[in-house]
Amino acid sequence: MNHAAEVFQPLQDDDPRAVGGYRLAARLGAGGMGRVYLSHTRGGRAVAIKVVRSELADDETFRRRFGREITSARKVKGAYTAELIDADADATPPWLATLYVPGPSLSAAVARSGPLPVPAVLWLMAGVAEALQAIHDAGIVHRDLKPSNVLLASDGPRVIDFGISVAADSTAHTATGSAIGTPQYMAPEQASGGDATAATDVFSLGQTAAFAALGRPLYGDGPAATVLYRIVHSRPDLSGLPERLRDLLGRCLAADPQDRATPVQVVEWCRRELGRDGEEEAGSAVWREIAGPPVTVPPPVAATGPATAAASVPAPTAAHTRPWTAPQPAVAQWPGAAQRPAGPYGTSVPPRQAGPEERGRRRRRVALIAGAALAAGALVITAAWTVLDAAWDGGRDRARDTAASASGTPGAGVGESPASGEASPGGTASTDAASGSAEAEGSDSSDAPGSVADGSAARTATPRAHAFGPRTVDADTSLSLADGTLREDREGDIRFDCEDAGCALESDTSVFTLMFGPPGATYEMCDLMTAGKRSHRAGLASVPAGMEICVRHRNGDIALLVVQTKSTAVPELAFLRADVTVWRAEQD
Repeated sequence: MNHAAEVFQPLQDDDPRAVGGYRLAARLGAGGMGRVYLSHTRGGRAVAIKVVRSELADDETFRRRFGREITSARKVKGAYTAELIDADADATPPWLATLYVPGPSLSAAVARSGPLPVPAVLWLMAGVAEALQAIHDAGIVHRDLKPSNVLLASDGPRVIDFGISVAADSTAHTATGSAIGTPQYMAPEQASGGDATAATDVFSLGQTAAFAALGRPLYGDGPAATVLYRIVHSRPDLSGLPERLRDLLGRCLAADPQDRATPVQVVEWCRRELGRDGEEEAGSAVWREIAGPPVTVPPPVAATGPATAAASVPAPTAAHTRPWTAPQPAVAQWPGAAQRPAGPYGTSVPPRQAGPEERGRRRRRVALIAGAALAAGALVITAAWTVLDAAWDGGRDRARDTAASASGTPGAGVGESPASGEASPGGTASTDAASGSAEAEGSDSSDAPGSVADGSAARTATPRAHAFGPRTVDADTSLSLADGTLREDREGDIRFDCEDAGCALESDTSVFTLMFGPPGATYEMCDLMTAGKRSHRAGLASVPAGMEICVRHRNGDIALLVVQTKSTAVPELAFLRADVTVWRAEQD
């Protein structure tokens, strides 16, 4: 049976007709990263083009990470991987091209035919483990190995999408702390917000193989939080697996990453099992049966015609055509076309040549636009300079007044000697903090109970710092600033909350300021930047590891939290760990 109708879908109105010079023949699918299309190289080799979603493409951090991962992925040349052959991280939108694998995904094959027999599972594990060796040797951790990312070719499995998840790890949609990966196939360290290593992929390999043998996820279905809780807190139930697979899968699914089998050991184990009783040859036959007959791949889109789907894919009907879209003309060649940049299928239609009157109108229009742009730019720069100058002077005067009240010398700046004006230790960057911080989310402009009065309390000297080391707060604990203790209740000064809109730190006694400038906040900086703040909530959506949060207690104590790590993917398991330093208002 030919499943081409299921695999190759016609292009829709919102699909591009070409990407990076590759003419698109059909749509293959869509996922969390973007859409996937069928295309061909100049020589006619089928390729899969993945086009990144616009919301990811707009994130500059994603583009940088995506470019680095493309560089690493080019090094992967494994026999059981879909090789990366082309990519452009700077395009709009970014895209990449891998060799097309003519075969169903493991998830589709199991859904169609049910669980795989033991020999096929062993062939699957050996091939995927060998693919992981090649991926890890290139310095990449897959992080999202699952049945839909394993394609079944007639000669063995192919692992796809390696290196892409790590690029998404720093994007806006994961800035909230969401863990990268699919819940049913995550490792415990992933589910709890820890580091992903090569051993993480081995755990996912064990889960993928268990799915192939059982026809269902090993840890069951249901809400993501429930599945992740099982992965983190329970041992896998292997009783339903064939006996020949239990020991190997048990090694792959060990809770401690150091106890898991390596990809090399998995390959050796599978080859040894396949060689028993002469089953290796039979295993390959079973594998070909599972993979099914090859599909008929649509031919390349002709360079001399409109970029439409191939003949074997139903063409869009009139109902799918926008009423205002004109029919696409055939691509024509023109003199000098060979000198223009060309993709795999040649060049596009040249622009219409303009006459003298049209060129004159264009020049006048360009001159007018340029003049308007210069005028607008001058106004914007003037306004911005005025605002920045006022903010700088305000922050400087405010810092000088604070220091003056402490030293009794009018006009002395923060950290500045009244006599010489030289900066003293800890007195730098005070005004810089004004432009490098932001008031925490959820501020309340009213004088709510527990809010902190405007202005810094006058002090004769910088209080002594009390460093309490890392503290971890979650839904069941809270932090007391008086002595830095972690309370087993919600009665402390700082609580961790994920029940409302996003995860955040909250307090009835203190206010927060997120410090977005360079690290190294001091007592003076926190004292200055929290004075007059009324926000009793610090949203954690944009808070990465290493970020600093200044806190002011209503009794005048100042605290600095330096975030070590956070995990907010699953509210029931969420937490924040931070180093805590407290300067008490009353001298010790």
